Amino acid sequence: MPDQSAAAVAEPSMDTVRETAERQHSKPKRQPRYNVILWNDNDHTYEYVIAMLQELFGHPPEKGFLMAREVDTRGRVIVLTTTKEHAELKRDQIHAYGKDVFIPTCKGSMSATIEPVPGE
Repeated sequence: MPDQSAAAVAEPSMDTVRETAERQHSKPKRQPRYNVILWNDNDHTYEYVIAMLQELFGHPPEKGFLMAREVDTRGRVIVLTTTKEHAELKRDQIHAYGKDVFIPTCKGSMSATIEPVPGE
């Protein structure tokens, strides 16, 4: 005769059932968000900044101009707010974009960093 105690299946407790239901109905946690910051320098033209922002971020020329003016006057501009992994990718794309062909003395790409969005 088979051992019936080994064949018995433990029923979940009401606490386990309740926890499972709560987990299924709770909203998933959102990943922390990061700002991609573009830093000003004197080696890049507005045309370069506008073209880069359009190509890398899909910003229309008008928004690119406003961001170029902000980085020029304030020293920095937030070009994107996203997840950490995506922010790192976009920062790296800025660094790899290349030099400004409109300025013969330009030595390379603009500088960018990422930082956590405050309060997240």
